[in-house]
Amino acid sequence: MIKVGVFGASGRVGKLLIEDLKLIEDMSLSTVFVRNSLDFAIDPSVLVTSDMHSFINAADIIIDFSLPEACEMLLEEAIKNPKPLVIGTTGLNNHQLNLLKQASELMPILYATNMSLGVALLNKLVYQASSALKDFDIEIVEMHHRHKKDAPSGTALTLSESAAAGRNLDINKVRVSGRDGNIGERSKDEIAVMALRGGDIVGRHTVGFYNDGEFIELNHTATSRNTFSKGAIRAAKWLSTQESGLYSIADCLEF
Repeated sequence: MIKVGVFGASGRVGKLLIEDLKLIEDMSLSTVFVRNSLDFAIDPSVLVTSDMHSFINAADIIIDFSLPEACEMLLEEAIKNPKPLVIGTTGLNNHQLNLLKQASELMPILYATNMSLGVALLNKLVYQASSALKDFDIEIVEMHHRHKKDAPSGTALTLSESAAAGRNLDINKVRVSGRDGNIGERSKDEIAVMALRGGDIVGRHTVGFYNDGEFIELNHTATSRNTFSKGAIRAAKWLSTQESGLYSIADCLEF
């Protein structure tokens, strides 16, 4: 039985993880980390703690859907006490990403800005389309609920990286995340990533390839956050048998 710790248990996906783990035969929820207190009931056998050391010790593997600052705290503690980590927190800055890479030298870490099977396949298709359609302009639009804090979404940024990789471009040099005023014509290599926010949209990502006379759009729409929780649980089961290193959701799904 794999004992799972949930970091970010009070969040939308964290709550789903707690429920979904009840349905998995060879995995069980052993502990959740909370800063203050939970606002919902939980099995009394589960350790609810605000002590990071106790939390890590109580788990065989940890799934993190929190905030960037909290994820950083988890990584710093895990370096002292290595455990496999599945990290789905988005909006990580350069320091936090470097810390993640450093930690992966000591333990297996699967980091994904989106845990869904469909988005994993979408990234592969975007890479292939970008490589094949060299003269097409690439525009990415993402839509999320009004409460999402980071923009563009981590998923959209990953898709832009896949598009750039398909053309051997440095995404940091070609990404555009806003247009306003008389900015001139679109440059040939730029890859635009635009964010929309409103309502209760779980997540929708469109990657468009536009040329004179024709265009192709690749779409993925998440209709339930269970897509992310179930994907993370699947990733955790796979990661529990891996050596130290930094993995992606594509590694887990063997795409």
